[in-house]
Amino acid sequence: MEHIKCLIIGSGPAGYTAAIYASRANLNPVLYEGPQSGGQLTTTTEVENFPGYPDGVEPFQMMDDMRRQAERFGTQIRSGIVTKVDFSVSPKKIWVDDDIELTADAVIIATGASAKYLGLPSEREYKGKGVSACATCDGFFYRKKIVAVVGGGDTACEEALYLAGLCQKVYLIVRKPYLRASEIMQKRVFDTENIEVLFEHNTLCLTGNGKVEGADLVYRKGEENEELRHIEINGFFLAIGHHPNSDIFKDYLSTDEQGYIITHNGTPLTNISGVFAAGDVADPHYRQAITAAASGCKAAIEAEKYLKSI
Repeated sequence: MEHIKCLIIGSGPAGYTAAIYASRANLNPVLYEGPQSGGQLTTTTEVENFPGYPDGVEPFQMMDDMRRQAERFGTQIRSGIVTKVDFSVSPKKIWVDDDIELTADAVIIATGASAKYLGLPSEREYKGKGVSACATCDGFFYRKKIVAVVGGGDTACEEALYLAGLCQKVYLIVRKPYLRASEIMQKRVFDTENIEVLFEHNTLCLTGNGKVEGADLVYRKGEENEELRHIEINGFFLAIGHHPNSDIFKDYLSTDEQGYIITHNGTPLTNISGVFAAGDVADPHYRQAITAAASGCKAAIEAEKYLKSI
């Protein structure tokens, strides 16, 4: 059984930043990439809001830069998915791909959160080609264009309002005959001239030649007055929530109702000593590369303090 001083789970901005700081502190970190090398960020088209890239950067290039920086300082980066943990013992036990068993003194969890999708085949086809789950990340690319946002809660309204400040027109596609958002968010949406709310509409598929150019919708699906409708759009934004990748840790770590790992007082500390959470798996609010990277830095610093104390 291999023993690791500092284990990092996840390879997004939080995981790689934690690796950079941990390796520079001589913690000899080992990082397991998980199912998606580079994390959720690699599903976007271009990153323009991360400091140090004045002309923007392709997400794969940015994550490769972070990876090489972590490796430069000695981080071991491995392929593999952590499938099981036991945080009731010290050192902690971790299983990779079900059959590789490890122990670790400190564990940094940076497994991220996955956007919820409608499950349409065309969503996968146009992912990164007009389909996005982050208006703050990608809205800039749709300036003066027409976009659609799917969802009826506060997040969907916030995304629609943000995009309305950039885009010519925003459709808000709502499955219910009402918005679930707070009253003030509803008022802001209804008061914004270039937002059109499409109540009781479901998306059937996205259309376009190599990129999103339109969406086929159905109004009052399954009812007598069911009606098909096509809208022309350049971008399609999902705002129906995220699922934090925390399921395998829930037997040991405190999480909120949505599954986000609860950390203490703005730190990456969890309820288990020696286990730290960084990035989107512990962040239901911001979900930005820069905030994830910052939390990865904090996690490595706290891990160094912890390892010195044991």
